[in-house]
Amino acid sequence: MLMQESCVNMWLMGSAEVEQEVRRRTGGRSARVREAVLQATLDALSEHEPGAVTISEIARRAGVHATSIQRRWGSKENVVLDALLTLSEEKLPIPDTGSLRGDLVAFSQSMAGYLASTAGETVVRTLAASEDDASMAANRERLPWARYEPARVMIDRAAERGELRPGTNPQIALELLVGPLYYRALITRHAIDAGDLDEMVDTLLRGLA
Repeated sequence: MLMQESCVNMWLMGSAEVEQEVRRRTGGRSARVREAVLQATLDALSEHEPGAVTISEIARRAGVHATSIQRRWGSKENVVLDALLTLSEEKLPIPDTGSLRGDLVAFSQSMAGYLASTAGETVVRTLAASEDDASMAANRERLPWARYEPARVMIDRAAERGELRPGTNPQIALELLVGPLYYRALITRHAIDAGDLDEMVDTLLRGLA
């Protein structure tokens, strides 16, 4: 009886409403599973080197079947990459303050905070370990450029406002911005304060000008 009522209700909703309802139900569960898997992946990476993380381990932490992960992502490397790319999107929004200096300071603040966090340390360790992991090394450049490419809009906007000379290379400008931050995170392990970020940005702007 309940099944019949459900079918009648779906028929009365009309095709558009049915499609929307199906998307809502499927997308909701799918989104929850994806979130659980990606978080489980980050948790595993925070405790182990990338090579030691397995799909079975991720599945156990996420409370899903390993075959479900295999079907959706295809490989452990794809799961790891998805987790790290999604994390960077969440933690590194692209600012729009109205000026290039404001944008670069805001972005560098987000980047510095990100690299100093547990999640950021996980990304840094994964990038460093990918040299020894051939499957991860193939995707190594995709991680930094996941934010570099959207971030180039800061440089493009500044050029349109006349803050930069024509022909400024966005890639080089962004590498000069984040390079010192990765250097501190990977090599010297020295903390970065607001004064350091202001000086780094001002030095970069003098060079770009």
